Amino acid sequence: MKKNIIFWLAVSALIMLVLPWLAVTFIKSDAGMAVCFLLFFVINPIYSLIVGAFAGRDIKHRWGLPVVPTALFLVGTWIFFDAGETAFILYALVYFALGIAAMLIFMLRKK
Repeated sequence: MKKNIIFWLAVSALIMLVLPWLAVTFIKSDAGMAVCFLLFFVINPIYSLIVGAFAGRDIKHRWGLPVVPTALFLVGTWIFFDAGETAFILYALVYFALGIAAMLIFMLRKK
């Protein structure tokens, strides 16, 4: 059980912290913006859905798992882009809502 949670924490850190850092550090100009759009509109939402689905399979022990990528996204964007930017809070709320929705759907599907 702990191995699964540690795995998801590590993957969350990789996707929400390392990928934006790589985009900002190594990809310049318009290509960097395109990669950021890909992260914000494709990769992060899909990952939030996957984490929520995993959490929904054992909601008693994994209920807090959708919070982790949301918090890491907010921290990562504020570190690598613009600290305190309120637009990123909206993205984080959407990722959180997607994770919670997937968690609830998988919880209900299991029953």
